[in-house]
Formats: sequence, C-alpha cells, structure tokens
Amino acid sequence: KGMNSALNEKGKWQAQQFYNHFHQVNFQLVCTSTLFRTHQSVQHFINDGIEWKQFEELCEISWGKFEGHAVGTTFKHEYERLITEWKSGNTNAKVDDGESAYEVHLRLQHFQKTFLEKCSADRILICMHGRALRIFLPTLLNKPINTMDEYPHHNLTLYKLIEDGGNYNIELFNYQKHLHE
Repeated sequence: KGMNSALNEKGKWQAQQFYNHFHQVNFQLVCTSTLFRTHQSVQHFINDGIEWKQFEELCEISWGKFEGHAVGTTFKHEYERLITEWKSGNTNAKVDDGESAYEVHLRLQHFQKTFLEKCSADRILICMHGRALRIFLPTLLNKPINTMDEYPHHNLTLYKLIEDGGNYNIELFNYQKHLHE
C-alpha cells in the first residue's frame, strides 16, 4: 500500500536532527508503517535496541490511480477537490482506486482499539505519514475527521499526546524546533 520510497538527503538529515533532539526521551516502543521511509526516519531509535513494530494501519492514504506518478495538474486539481470535499464533511470522497479519509480513519481506529489501547508501554514513538497523521489526530482526540487540516505536519516534526483514562490531549503541537537549531 502506498509508494515505498526511501528518504532523500534532506530527510536523512531531518531524521538525524529528530534523533539528536529526542533520543533521551527513553521511548519504550517504536511503531511505524510498513513503508521504508518510516523505518529510515526512526532507524537510530531502532538501532538503540528499542522494540519496533510495523503496522499497515499506519500507512499513508492511497492516492489510487495517482500512486507512482509525478504530481501534475490533474492530481493537484483532484487533491484540491478532495480537500474541499473532506472539509465540507464528505469524508467518503476519494480518487479512483484510492482510499477515502473515512476509510483511513477506520483503519487507524482499528490500530487504536486493537493495539494502542492494549499496549502497556508509556512512551511510544509512532512514525507515520502526513495525510494519515492528519486523520489520526482527530481520531485520537474524538474530533470530527473533517477537522484534519487543523493539524498541520512537516516531515519529522513531533506531536506529543498524553493519554489519560482513554482521552488524549496534545502537549506539543507540530513541534519542529530541532529542525531549526
């Protein structure tokens, strides 16, 4: 599911900066999607011997017929249409052969219920993809999916969530100081 590309040089630099800034957090578990770039993004933590699990549920949204193609005018128009549809509440909108925001929400909700809620680790580092992350945050926060664009992301930034009795709160919002030091 999704393009399985590697990090470019900038991504590798960002991954190193992220590790340098957060390696002392003492994460107990690293969770990634099954896509290679998430593995590379947190490889330093994995090399430190932190337990690592991969989950298909954390993969990026499928852009269907556009997967594997250069971003062109047609995709840009379709992307803008989808964002407008999703914001208006039509989270079932999708491209041909792709996934809807609602379908991604369901698989992330499955990850939350079948793994996250049963996990005994207190400090979990989850590395996933941009649109999937934007859908996961309102899922965890019990907000409507169409609020997903209220949660911006940049590569290798951090959202720190605190769980308390099944409820999540954001402690760090799209934190990126480590990328500007």
